[in-house]
Amino acid sequence: MTTDDKAPRVLVAGFEPFENDPVNPAWEIARALDGWRCEGTVVQALQLPCVFGRSIHVLDAAMASIVESGRPLPLVLCIGAAGGRTEISLERAALNIDDARIPDNAGHQPIDTEVVPGGPAAYFTALPIKAMVRDMRAAGLPAAVSNSAGTFVCNHIFYALMHRLASWPMLAHARGGFVHVPYLPEQAASKPGVASMALQTQVEAFRVAIRTALLVRDDVRETAGRLH
Repeated sequence: MTTDDKAPRVLVAGFEPFENDPVNPAWEIARALDGWRCEGTVVQALQLPCVFGRSIHVLDAAMASIVESGRPLPLVLCIGAAGGRTEISLERAALNIDDARIPDNAGHQPIDTEVVPGGPAAYFTALPIKAMVRDMRAAGLPAAVSNSAGTFVCNHIFYALMHRLASWPMLAHARGGFVHVPYLPEQAASKPGVASMALQTQVEAFRVAIRTALLVRDDVRETAGRLH
């Protein structure tokens, strides 16, 4: 993309590899979408460190840079990998809790720590996630609403993003959310029994999801609940 392009930005932030994996589908999706134009906007990719705290600072700086440059920022999507999931999973809620099963890439392992001290217990995404799932499925792309983003760095950045959207005046017109994605085939090859999805399929799913997020203001009313 050209540096003087004042078109609105869609910020797509994907995590770097973690837990000894050489690749993270989250970042591969984000960078594959970089520069893609959709409904008058341009996608801008950002790589997030898989580190508590530092990931928030990187996201904060990117959002501030876009807004301060005079470019509108209508949409922010963060992406993380979720081994074992078989669908593109759009997260409904972010919890104000860090409870790491494993250390992050800097060796930090917070336990029962608030993401934002004194912040609300949870935030719900304002994205039309049911409509996004509907449109991805209509295009033959596996997708579902998820009700738990975990308690690792994915939920950490999801909560931080939602807190910024709720409290930063410069982001008053932005919406955002978090999406978990399956492993890529090359990752699953060394993990017997673990599902995977081709990168091209995942990128196409995000093209559909982004377009719907930009066009749909009020979500559809249809069930996406689960018993467990």
